[in-house]
Amino acid sequence: MATSDRLRKVVGDVGDDEAPPRVALILLAGAVAAAASFPVAWLVMRSLEIGTEQALELLVQPSTLEIVTNSILLVAGVTAGSVVIGVPLAVLTVQTDLPFRRFWTVVVSLPLVVPSYIGAFAFVSAFGPRGELAQLLAPLGISEIPTIYGFHGAVLVLTLFTYPYVFLTTRAALISFDGTLIEAARTLNHGRWDAFKKVTFPQIAPGIAAGSLLVALYALSDFGTPAIMQFPVFTREIYVNMWDRNFAALLSLQLLALAAVILALENRVSASDEGAHVSRGSGSVRFSLGVWKFPALAFCTLVAVVCLVVPVGILFVWLTRPGPGYAGGGFEFSWLYGLSSVYVAVLAAGVATLAALPVAYLSGRSDAALATLFERASYVGYATPGVVLGLALVYFGSANVPGLYQTIPLLTFAYVVRFLPQAVGSVRSSVLQVDPKLTEAARTLGETPGRTFRRVTLPLIAPGVVAGAALVFLTTMKELPATLMLRPTGFETLVTYIWNVQEAGYYGQAAVPALVLVGVSALSMLVLLRQDGSLVGQEGKNDG
Repeated sequence: MATSDRLRKVVGDVGDDEAPPRVALILLAGAVAAAASFPVAWLVMRSLEIGTEQALELLVQPSTLEIVTNSILLVAGVTAGSVVIGVPLAVLTVQTDLPFRRFWTVVVSLPLVVPSYIGAFAFVSAFGPRGELAQLLAPLGISEIPTIYGFHGAVLVLTLFTYPYVFLTTRAALISFDGTLIEAARTLNHGRWDAFKKVTFPQIAPGIAAGSLLVALYALSDFGTPAIMQFPVFTREIYVNMWDRNFAALLSLQLLALAAVILALENRVSASDEGAHVSRGSGSVRFSLGVWKFPALAFCTLVAVVCLVVPVGILFVWLTRPGPGYAGGGFEFSWLYGLSSVYVAVLAAGVATLAALPVAYLSGRSDAALATLFERASYVGYATPGVVLGLALVYFGSANVPGLYQTIPLLTFAYVVRFLPQAVGSVRSSVLQVDPKLTEAARTLGETPGRTFRRVTLPLIAPGVVAGAALVFLTTMKELPATLMLRPTGFETLVTYIWNVQEAGYYGQAAVPALVLVGVSALSMLVLLRQDGSLVGQEGKNDG
């Protein structure tokens, strides 16, 4: 009883008596938070065992400095490119009379449904030394084209498939922007460009910054694109040097440190600018493009063609193209790989949903520090690049529990740690919408806390639980580095099969599984839109 009272004092009031006993709820949430934090904590402790002299030697060697420099340049290049593409598209679809604005809003958001490694694979097939473009130019006597590999190729591909983060956050800021401020600036004889610089941009800067930070974190943690483009950055070199434990562990710590800096900046932007772009009245004004209408349409069309038509078109070319490079080469595709993907994704979704319930319920019903701590701890894996999470579990499993290493349970655990926040966030949102009076009424009728939770709360939060499970399932299907590093020997999924045929150059064999994963990504986006409303829903309100 004394222990229970102390825990209640630390965690505060859960908010009602419908939940399982408070102590059990706290202990469950704490266990989930500890499990989610364990891989990163273990990797940090493992790294601390490296001698100071050896660590310094590894950190300052030329190859390490090159990796750090390349990673920072990649993040900067992709972020800048995403802003250059995303902000103009947001302005065009919100503040101008661009024809078919709602159509373009959806189309320029769709590159998010193409996994970046599939986009990189397709671009290498299209613009590589022996790609489609080279074959088209060969009859004209052009034997060489600029290489797609290296820094420029990695920046190009990542920019094309991540700029929608900037587009969506900037667009949201523009939609909620008070148009009377622009009108006031125009009455003071400010031109459109001056009005944008002095009035609009300061108001939407938080939205641009939020999207830019998401892009930066994605570019820093992405594994597939730099690996395919043969550009040495943290994620690629950690995977390549996986069995050089000291070097890989130190690279992982540096990568985590950079990711932590980006996350800290994101939290600071969110906290300091909260409400900076909340609607204050009349909504956005629209300007006539005039003679710029056709260049604007050409810009939107170019983005759509490069980001959607090219990669999806290449996938369909692979389906029909015979000959070397498109033949099987011993990589016969089997739908069993798809069943394997579904199997581990279902396991991950089920376990993640069960693990999310105590964390999300406690966080939704209590504003105490311990509840917040458990929720934040559950996000550690999501902020950890997949290659770092995989490395931590490879080291831990092979050294401490070899019987668990390269097994389905360990692979499932990695997925749960990686994508648990998707389930926690979805379930917590549903918990917050449940009126405590409903559960109080059930308790006054003599129902036990457990029966109240099962009969009242659970049916009410079921949509959030299902949405969270669906998100975990869909994102697990696409996860590449953790799957490559932790899968059992001989266990093939869609992503591992795509990776194998990509490395061997048998492009045609990747067509079907790649199209399946693009479809899975599209379903992920639909789930997100069902949670947050349609892309044009808020605009529609403002139009009305």
